[in-house]
Amino acid sequence: MKIKYASEEYMEKAKNLSQEEVERLQSRMRTKLTRREEEKKLSLIEVLAIQLELDDEQLTEWREKRIEMNQKDKKDKKSSS
Repeated sequence: MKIKYASEEYMEKAKNLSQEEVERLQSRMRTKLTRREEEKKLSLIEVLAIQLELDDEQLTEWREKRIEMNQKDKKDKKSSS
């Protein structure tokens, strides 16, 4: 299994998180990442950075899909008028 490593940008973001932000991020963390931290394969900062990066990727994908849906809705409304 290949271990994903976080970029320096996300490592820096992870280092600057408040305790509340860390807890929120950990609550969304995937089991695989949690295990890697528990097994000391990755540090907490590395795991948080990876989760931040995954969250950003998912948000970008969601936004793209939302734009497509909105465009389709507009197109459908125009054709039904």
